[in-house]
Amino acid sequence: MGWLIIFTAFVLLVFLPGIWVKFVLKKYSRPVDRYIGQGNGAEFARHLLEKFNLTDISVEQTDLGDHYDPIAGAVRLSKENYEGYSLTAITVAAHEVGHAIQHFRGERLFRYRQWLVRIAMIGEKVGSILLVGAPIIMLVARIPYLSAGMLVIGFGSMVISAIVHFVTLPVELDASFNKALPVLEQGKYLQDGDLPHARKILKAAAFTYVAASLAGLMNLRRWITILRR
Repeated sequence: MGWLIIFTAFVLLVFLPGIWVKFVLKKYSRPVDRYIGQGNGAEFARHLLEKFNLTDISVEQTDLGDHYDPIAGAVRLSKENYEGYSLTAITVAAHEVGHAIQHFRGERLFRYRQWLVRIAMIGEKVGSILLVGAPIIMLVARIPYLSAGMLVIGFGSMVISAIVHFVTLPVELDASFNKALPVLEQGKYLQDGDLPHARKILKAAAFTYVAASLAGLMNLRRWITILRR
């Protein structure tokens, strides 16, 4: 019974943030034409970039989720937010431009985040390789302790990745509430009554990576199942 409670709590911890993020972003993506007179997400992002003299930063559509790429110098938006005229579209665009502002200003937390994210990406790749390799090593070398060690190291790498996203959460919150929100408020871009909803969207945008990395931990259950076969 105790293990069931612990497992249930773990599943809730892993999945609820992601469910909440998706719910909030989807909820305020309607009506789709709420800001049609102001421009879509891509146009709004370009407007904000010009406002802060970041004309070298491009705005691109992506299938990899909304993000700012500091290496390419690009604000990348999902198709829905790139072409959309919803509250979610313009608010998410403002959040990603917030990261561009952090980068342009050379803010210490942003530089620290980029370093940690690179570590997290390496950790995820190493973890995936080790988790795939563990059952192969067990079958070929027939050294169960070695495969178990690889499993532990692989899962540890994925846990570190999740922790990194938690550690860098202040950078996401800064992009939302110290960069995007003041711009939205002071520029009077939002329609009456939309500010509280925009705050929810900005919070969801900040927690997107945390939610995704938590969900990735559930891969462990699949790998344990494979190793037991």
